[in-house]
Parts: sequence; structure tokens; C-alpha cells
Amino acid sequence: MNKLWSNTKIGNMELPHRLAMAPKTRSRAQKDGTPGELSSLYYAQRASMGLIISEGTQPSDDGQGYLNSPGIYTEKQIEGWKKVTDALHEAGGFMYIQLMHVGRISHPDNTPHHRQAVAPSAIAPGVEMFTAKGMQEIPVPRELSEEDIQNTIADFRRAAAAAIKAGADGVEIHGANGYLINQFISENSNKRIDKYGGSVENRARFAIEVTRAVVEEIGAERTGFRISPGTPLGGIVEGAQGPEVYRHLVKELANYNLAYLHVMHLGNEILLHEIRSIWTNPLLVNRVGRALEDISVDIDSGTADVVPVGIWSLANPDFVERLKKGTPLNEVDPKTLYSGNGSSGYTDYPRMEELKTQHQ
Repeated sequence: MNKLWSNTKIGNMELPHRLAMAPKTRSRAQKDGTPGELSSLYYAQRASMGLIISEGTQPSDDGQGYLNSPGIYTEKQIEGWKKVTDALHEAGGFMYIQLMHVGRISHPDNTPHHRQAVAPSAIAPGVEMFTAKGMQEIPVPRELSEEDIQNTIADFRRAAAAAIKAGADGVEIHGANGYLINQFISENSNKRIDKYGGSVENRARFAIEVTRAVVEEIGAERTGFRISPGTPLGGIVEGAQGPEVYRHLVKELANYNLAYLHVMHLGNEILLHEIRSIWTNPLLVNRVGRALEDISVDIDSGTADVVPVGIWSLANPDFVERLKKGTPLNEVDPKTLYSGNGSSGYTDYPRMEELKTQHQ
């Protein structure tokens, strides 16, 4: 794992190793989308991960899908995130706030305005959503007009500026996991006949225009982008042209000289290596279901420059130190991943030294 522990530069950041904390929804924000009281502690505890990519954060009220997810579009939310970034920077870490517009993966009961969700086309995803009333079928979304699309791009631009105002080191545009940008890419969720649908170039257009707006606003060196080729999440079926859309998208994104590209890798090795050959800037690869002993394989082979870590970093605030020493990891409590009472399953996972004290 020698290469894993070598330092690297991403954007404006000098990172001490090749690990990063992957984004993970925690549903701990206040009802108005302001980060919760314990969020500063939660992220600061994990500062040794170096680059921390925040949980998905909505760029507008239309962008919210889940209960108690944070936003980055009001002054109060900006103030809340400033407390988080200040605590993390003081502890020696860096933060990219992930801008996540969920599109159709929402329910009116979960949003502040209780309106119909928006999407490329008026097609329901065919999945259920957790709400305060329990699991409910996600209703049919409203199709975005071309004017709506421009307004949504402007929302991403404003949210990126707000993230920098809140002290973030940059933003990650969430183009993955079945959310809005991925819905434009996917064949079964995008049936548009205008310039945002149909051809490979048209299905990638929204992602590229969002990226252009964010780069114009905060700079390419502070902008990352996440993709998840082949994802089935949110009822997505990308279709036979899916890989070609990603090849085109990655080539176009490469022209912007972004800080990084983040791939949630679901098994298409050929496409991953094609992306690596196209993308010369830092590449983050998060392999779903990877074994701990394989954590440095993509770094060693040159496939990835950084390896983001999700569940392990949630349950182990000192994951870096444990990995270096070969210390056993805490097991994650799945019952408290998305909700919990105060610190339970959030900021109360013990560090190595705490466990030693308990056993003495």
C-alpha cells in the first residue's frame, strides 16, 4: 500500500494520502435544510481522511428528495455550513460540498414547498421513497421546460457560489446514482425530443451546461464531477447507448480541466479503463463492494489517483490510522445510517484509543 500513503494534489489542495471520504446521505439536517448541530463534529472527527466530500446537498428547494437533507441556497444554510467547514479546516481536513439535485427521486411530503418533483420527462421512477408517513410510491414528476432547465442550471451556479461563501474548498456536481443529471443521461427517464434528449450529445448536454456554469462561477480547480455508469438506482436504465454517452461526457468534461472526476464503479471494467485513458486529471474511483485488502489495487495499477471510502469512514472516524496499523474496524450500525437520536450512530463511533481505555 506504499502508493496509497503518498501525497497528491487535487485542485488547490495538497492531500497527505490517496484516500478520501465518499459522500453519504445522513439525514441529520434541520427541517429548514441547515446542517444539524452535530455536523461540525461529525466531519471534523474524520479530518484525517484528507478530502471529505459532503453528503448530498440540494441547490434549491426543488432539489430536495429526502427528509432532513441539507441545502446550500439560503443564508442560514450557508452559516450552518460555515461552522462545518471551519471545524474541518481547524482539524486539518478539506471539504467539497456535493451539489445533489434529486430530480424525480422525491416526494411532495419531503420538500419545503410540497410541489411535484421535476425531471427531464414526466416518467415516475417506479420506486418508493421514505417519508414522515412511511414508505410511499414516488409520484409522476413534472417535465422541465427549456426555461426551467436554464433556471435549474442557475440554481447550481448560485449553490456553488454559496458553497464557497460557506468556506468549502470546492463542490462536487452529483451526476450519478439516479438523480437529476443521471436522469438526463438515461434512456428510460429522458424521452425529450428537444436539444436535451435523444442523441448521445443531447443526453449529455445538461451535465455539461451545469458544469460550465459552476466552473464560470467558482473555477475549474474547485469543481469535481461524479458519475456512476450502469447504475440501476432510482429506476434508471441507461440503455445500449449509455457507455457512449459517458465517453462523450467525459471527453467534454476533460476540456474544462476540472479538479477531479469521481466514478462510482459498478463493474464495467472496459468503460472504466476507457474513462481513465480519456481523463488525464485526478480520477477518484469508488468500487462498490470492494474488500478492504483490495483498497489500494486501483491506486497501484494507475487506474485511480484517489480512493473514496464510504461506510468504513462513517463507522471509523480514525479509519486512516486504523488502516495504517491494521487495527480491526468498527462495524456500521445500519439502523442509524439515515436517522438517529442525537449522536447515536453519527458522532459516537469510538476511536482506537477510546476502545483501549474501555478494555483496560
